[in-house]
Amino acid sequence: MALPVFFRNFVGVMQPLAERMRPLTLEGYIGQQHLVGPGAVLRRMVESGHISSFILWGPPGVGKTTLAGIIARQLDVPFFTLSAVASGVKEVRDVIEKARSSRFFNQNNPILFIDEIHRFSKSQQDSLLGAVEQGVVTLIGATTENPSFEVIRPLLSRCQVYTLQPLEENDLMRLAHYAAEHDVLLCKRTFRFAETGALMRYSGGDARKLLNILELIFESAPEEGDVEVTDAIVTERLQQNPMAYDKDGEMHYDIISAFIKSIRGSDPDAALYWLARMIEGGEDPAFIARRLVISASEDIGLANPNALLLANAAFDAVMKIGWPEGRIPLAEATVYLAASPKSNSAYMGIGEALQTVQQTGNQPVPLHLRNAPTKLMKDLGYSDGYKYAHDYEGHFVRQQFLPDELQQERFWHPQPNPAEDKLRAQMIKCWGERFEK
Repeated sequence: MALPVFFRNFVGVMQPLAERMRPLTLEGYIGQQHLVGPGAVLRRMVESGHISSFILWGPPGVGKTTLAGIIARQLDVPFFTLSAVASGVKEVRDVIEKARSSRFFNQNNPILFIDEIHRFSKSQQDSLLGAVEQGVVTLIGATTENPSFEVIRPLLSRCQVYTLQPLEENDLMRLAHYAAEHDVLLCKRTFRFAETGALMRYSGGDARKLLNILELIFESAPEEGDVEVTDAIVTERLQQNPMAYDKDGEMHYDIISAFIKSIRGSDPDAALYWLARMIEGGEDPAFIARRLVISASEDIGLANPNALLLANAAFDAVMKIGWPEGRIPLAEATVYLAASPKSNSAYMGIGEALQTVQQTGNQPVPLHLRNAPTKLMKDLGYSDGYKYAHDYEGHFVRQQFLPDELQQERFWHPQPNPAEDKLRAQMIKCWGERFEK
């Protein structure tokens, strides 16, 4: 089915194909129909003429930046952009002041688009709060990382999060045919898509990757005749390196997922293979090291607390010695974590505790646990009856530490492994039947 001609072909043939094919309206936007299709949430926002702050979460090349630009254009509001890689607190404040001065009465707020918002530090994210809260700007953030972990809670509470998915094969093929027929350069030749398996596989749901591959095939094709697209030609042109064009999409999702799952599944050989794939693809070593630290806490946990120490040490070593030698401590940590006994009891415990807090709200702190720095607080019974553990045999004495309504709750459930068996035995010694269940 033909697509409407709403693309940037007029911007000039010197720009990459992916930029020339960037759509200008929702009618030319491919994919993400759950967000922009008829009746979908973002389309309704645009059609109503009013949008609220939101974060677009998804892999590279699926249209996050494009979608932000389309929304700003269709609402006809000032559009400011920042890259989290190149901007600090000063740049954030400067842009907010420009946005403040560009506002007009009864007009929608200017849009501030922040690419890779997950790379903003806490202080940088804090500097956005006031402007978002006061309506100086409408924030649109884009991230390839889970916002729940990478965006501070106060900012996250002010934004909706919308998830973008990798493009499906039919969407990619529509884009490929459209580019071949309508791009100012590609349309001068006839494309024959004889085989598309490799094109789809190497694109990996990433529109930018797909267009980069098409551009490479076009530029390297013989000057006469049709431009052939076959599996062999795609593989040859990419020099058997599907990461050559964009190290982020597959790396950040499929391969890092396989890497962590191999560690969790206690397969050091597979974990090393996926580590090598990331290294060969040019992944940021800090990204790999950070994932190892997370895995050490989430998947090994209390079964081997040394795993977290080693993962942290590997992270420090990579930062100190640089690349390519940094691959060695990463490999050491990878093998150690994969070969370690596994436990997710701490991970599950904090999950249960958070769920209880969300369900029960702000339960009062028992009086005997409260701080009493003033006479009034002491008179009110703050800290009264608290037992100082070190005054008792074994540095332990039974007393209530949970709120009154949650006294019988259990969040940490030790799992059967030698390290946690010892911890469980200590808890039974202290608390008896509470930890015998």
